[in-house]
Amino acid sequence: MHVFVTGASGYIGCAVALRLLEAGHTVTGLVRDEAKKDSLAQLGIQPVAGTLDDSAVLTEQARQADAVVNAANSDHREAVETLVLALAGSGKPLIHTSGSSIVGIGSDGTVSEAIFGEDILDPGSGWEPEHPVRAARVAIDRFVLAAAGKGIRTAVLCHSLIYGNAQGPARDSVLVAALIQQARARGVVEQVGPGDNIWSTVHLEDVADLYLLALEKAPAGTFCFSENGEASFGEIAGAIARSLGLPGPRPWDPGSADNTWHPDFGRHALGTNSRVRGDHARELLGWRPRHRSITDWIAGTDLTANMP
Repeated sequence: MHVFVTGASGYIGCAVALRLLEAGHTVTGLVRDEAKKDSLAQLGIQPVAGTLDDSAVLTEQARQADAVVNAANSDHREAVETLVLALAGSGKPLIHTSGSSIVGIGSDGTVSEAIFGEDILDPGSGWEPEHPVRAARVAIDRFVLAAAGKGIRTAVLCHSLIYGNAQGPARDSVLVAALIQQARARGVVEQVGPGDNIWSTVHLEDVADLYLLALEKAPAGTFCFSENGEASFGEIAGAIARSLGLPGPRPWDPGSADNTWHPDFGRHALGTNSRVRGDHARELLGWRPRHRSITDWIAGTDLTANMP
């Protein structure tokens, strides 16, 4: 199968592309940075220069490929609309990437017991996210799922907190990297509030496996969370402190004048709870994730290599 992957030089996209190559598929990867084209080619990915705003490039590559994986930007509505229009009536797979921040609850580092399943994306469920950015992402996810009615084998993979180092140009995940970079800059590990807030987690290698399974098996209109375990941000921050030999974690108030992170990022990402269960991935696609603990991974990883 020839697969067109957007975001092929990114953290998720490159890992997916390499997993597809390993399985015997050929991969064309969209890359916006000309300097990264050679590094992708060396990995066996055929690079195509362009951005998500280049509708002609997206259309041409989607129609030439046997399947499309959109791993570049979960919030770029126009790119998704272009891909759906290009693939309409083809029966080809379109796998779209989302994130479990859509179910984020809280903002002050305290725990919430709410756990979400895949049924929330059903328009008849009555569930809607409160934050406008999350609402816009959910609208895109639902648009992709509804495109199953246009003759496309659509699926949305909605990832929890991803950990693990990538082999491509983008080495680190967003949330773990933010904690590590803050620790380096300030010499102490910080967390939002008490750090009791909990996120479900999943390893990058298991994420890549899920894309392969979705391309091969997912029925049209499939929505899956990816998760395999969970941890509080206090546990994650504590593991980072021990690994780096730094003090902490200590509480941080997103509303303080001494801002480690942008207040919105602190409140709506690092201070929230995002607890999901990925039953569909296991039951529908036969996904069998191998990695269980983000804190064990941190303990066994040289985090100084993750520091720019």
